[in-house]
Amino acid sequence: MRALVVERLEPDYAGCELKDIPTPDPRPGEVLVRVRAAAVNFPDLLQTRGEYQHKPPLPFIPGLEISGVVVKLGEGVDQWKVGDEVVGGARIGGFSEYAVTPAAGLRPKPERLSFAAAASYGAAYLTAWVALTRRAQVQPGEWVLVHGAAGGVGLACVDLAKVLGARVIAASASDAKLKVIADEYAPDAVVNVTGGFREKVKEITGRRGADVIYDPVGGDVFDESTRCIAFDGRLLVIGFTSGRIPTVSVNMPLIKGFSVMGVRAGEYGRQFPEKGRENAAAVWSLASEGKIRPRVFKEYPLDDWRGAFDSLADRQVVGKSVIVP
Repeated sequence: MRALVVERLEPDYAGCELKDIPTPDPRPGEVLVRVRAAAVNFPDLLQTRGEYQHKPPLPFIPGLEISGVVVKLGEGVDQWKVGDEVVGGARIGGFSEYAVTPAAGLRPKPERLSFAAAASYGAAYLTAWVALTRRAQVQPGEWVLVHGAAGGVGLACVDLAKVLGARVIAASASDAKLKVIADEYAPDAVVNVTGGFREKVKEITGRRGADVIYDPVGGDVFDESTRCIAFDGRLLVIGFTSGRIPTVSVNMPLIKGFSVMGVRAGEYGRQFPEKGRENAAAVWSLASEGKIRPRVFKEYPLDDWRGAFDSLADRQVVGKSVIVP
């Protein structure tokens, strides 16, 4: 099979190579999936440089989210059959023609979603669900400020927060991206963060500030967010795509009465398995019911994996880029 293999951890994907390698066989409890689509996530880019918290041993195939068709069953697998359309994560990574994955980690692909949309859905919407419902416990009518709203996890939060009845402010540094978000997802307000955003957010919220702030950006965006958050607000730390991990003086949350909350959706499910199962069931139920709309920015062939990676690194996307092996 053809696969993108990370041979060395280097900048600018210099350690990545498209190769022909043996197609893996599933072990007991696993299945082999013919990959139809694999979403490109920011952690995939970080892993090629060794900058993500999970560091698989070299060499490895990146690609954390896949959708496809079951083509072979490992010993003891009885919940799937050859030909089933599935979504999930992969042990042998997703940027390849075939992927091996634990049978228990797969779910049926919702009929309403294409393979590309299904591959783009799980991690982004699970992150948004855990952030909004488990950590922030968002209430209908509360103001939710979503930074990086054009990215996969940001756009998922815009979409889900509207479903949960919150009032949403979508934030981005691009007017063109904000127009797409406004046209397709109808947030209650949009804010271009270029040149600062705290006064705009205060004006929109009647000087109160945002009740919940969802921040996958970090850096200066986090710093300014502490100045436009409401009393009893919740500032959700999703990631640091800006490249700078910020800090906060603890007198700020003391005086302003807000909480800073870390969000790791996968780890939340590992720490609280029953809640993790509930989270996954809730997210995929929304997909099956058509209540949410994951957005595929562009589908790239495996030969153009670099173009797919660059679309994230260069902040081109509105939604998710997907590799179609």
